[in-house]
Amino acid sequence: MSRIPTPATIDAAPEAARPLLEAVNKQLGSVPNLFRIVANSPAALEGYLGLNGALGKGKLPAAVREGIALAVAQANGCGYCLAAHTFLGTNLVKLSEAEVAMNRKGGSGNAKVAAAIGFAISVTKNRGMVSDAELSAVRAAGYSDAELVEIVAHVALNTLTNYINEVFGTEVDFPVVAVNA
Repeated sequence: MSRIPTPATIDAAPEAARPLLEAVNKQLGSVPNLFRIVANSPAALEGYLGLNGALGKGKLPAAVREGIALAVAQANGCGYCLAAHTFLGTNLVKLSEAEVAMNRKGGSGNAKVAAAIGFAISVTKNRGMVSDAELSAVRAAGYSDAELVEIVAHVALNTLTNYINEVFGTEVDFPVVAVNA
């Protein structure tokens, strides 16, 4: 049970959040609990959706974005996000179970993707304090300056949702996965 109200329906959410939740419903076919929890603050929901939407149009492919989400969720111990991104990664992005497992451990079967995910883990664990060598390594793997900024932005976006879910105890509404797997 969550520590703050999870609006049971779109109509139960604050009025300013309703159009945003309607858009989520239209895009996903449902409104996952994360969005409903964040809807307690329409401003936070608008900010989250705005950054998420903008990054979805960025340079990083969906497989890299999902890999970062899985790695950051694992590093932050967020069961909700691990469940959500395992589901999204396997069903929408078509990541294999082996790739999901590697992503959660900070790696990938693809060397370039592994460099991005490893860098994202370092950003997460070191709270942004990465070395010149780490930055050079991800750059040497073929990532542009725009992509480097996007990797950091994805870490921030995923850390936001990890923290929201952990602070408020968002009820998992995806198939549950073990955090310590």
